Amino acid sequence: MLLDIRYTMARGKNTIGRKIRLIKANKQNRRIPAWIMVKTNRHVTTHPKRRHWRRTKLKA
Repeated sequence: MLLDIRYTMARGKNTIGRKIRLIKANKQNRRIPAWIMVKTNRHVTTHPKRRHWRRTKLKA
């Protein structure tokens, strides 16, 4: 995560608002926690809003 934030901050043409939105999108793009898989007996295994950087683009 720290690497993603550094990369986002290093780009000079991004405005502050855009950088914040990109950082938020990076934080949201995570797998589900392991305890949820245990709690639901592996019924929930994937994150429905997971985004791949090449397939789905952001409107940020």
